Amino acid sequence: MYLLEHDAKEILAQARIPVPAGCLATSGAELRDGVLPPGPWMAKGQISAGGRGKAGIIRKAATVAELHAQVSAITGSTVNGRRVEAVRIEQQISGADEAYVSLMLDAAAGGVRVIVSERGGVDVEALAPDAIHSAVAAPDIEAIARCVSQLTGAMPERLGAPLRDATLHLARVFLEREALLVEINPLFIRPDGSWVAGDAKLVTDDSALERQPALRELLARRAAAYPEAALKLEHGFDYVVVDPEGEIGLLTTGAGLSMMLIDELRAAGLKPYNFLDIRTGGLRGEITRLVSVLEWIARGPRVRVLLINIFAGITELGEFSRLLVTALAKSPLRVPVVVRLVGNGLPAAREVLSAAGIKLYTDLDDAMAAVRQHLWKGE
Repeated sequence: MYLLEHDAKEILAQARIPVPAGCLATSGAELRDGVLPPGPWMAKGQISAGGRGKAGIIRKAATVAELHAQVSAITGSTVNGRRVEAVRIEQQISGADEAYVSLMLDAAAGGVRVIVSERGGVDVEALAPDAIHSAVAAPDIEAIARCVSQLTGAMPERLGAPLRDATLHLARVFLEREALLVEINPLFIRPDGSWVAGDAKLVTDDSALERQPALRELLARRAAAYPEAALKLEHGFDYVVVDPEGEIGLLTTGAGLSMMLIDELRAAGLKPYNFLDIRTGGLRGEITRLVSVLEWIARGPRVRVLLINIFAGITELGEFSRLLVTALAKSPLRVPVVVRLVGNGLPAAREVLSAAGIKLYTDLDDAMAAVRQHLWKGE
């Protein structure tokens, strides 16, 4: 789950990480005396993406009137396909150096990649390679402490000491919250050696939510901002809209196979609407999960075909097909259905689907050809 900056800073503040005083607003009308932190301010559009400064949704404001205008201008704008629904208002930090620190899970190296630089800000990606220092540490505080000490060893102490202190504080959050990424850019370092997380990126592991009560509480309170993660927490499987303009709804199982299918559809010039790993082993003779997925796919304004792609091992395809036919009858989704099934119980599935007037495909190319035909007929 890629947390919005406001929520990331809330999690960091709970761990006593210094962050600028701030509040969240969805319109200029919500900005009232007693709610705003002391000015001047930064108005920061909240989307789960980087590059917000260059995209124009992070702006300064010196007066309340200017702040109202900036919030109104940012709210409702779209950046990289994401609509800005809220703006974080926070106190500007001045008179400080801008550094950079991040910790990320490096699965290939089997540890935590620590990255630090004594220079940060919007142009950090343009820094020369020798200005960015990186190494992999074991996932424990002592190893990370040794790592960051080595990385900052040649830096001026007025920057190296705050960077080491900030990294250790962030490392505790990273490990305790089972995060995939914690990035602070810029990390403001004041002349007295104190530091503040000027901007925060926090990506957590959805699979760890059951062990993270603070993240579950945040998700329950802010479900509208994280619809896919909220759905997974409530229903126990993954569903993500990958293209709001997609034409092909997908009912699939297996995360890797589902991503591969999306890649193959896109390579063929087709537009999938969603990613799904429905985990058929969790159906347990019940259609609720199938009906829910079909209802979500039906919300796609341009969905014109439903493609079902199931590889069955433990799942018995005859039972799955019976559940599918019942769920389709109860679903608001009214588009052509293309079914590709492979695995255990295929003859029984063919019989069930044939009785329902649905053709079963076992070859993906044949199923994709059928999808194309339905799309052409609708043109």
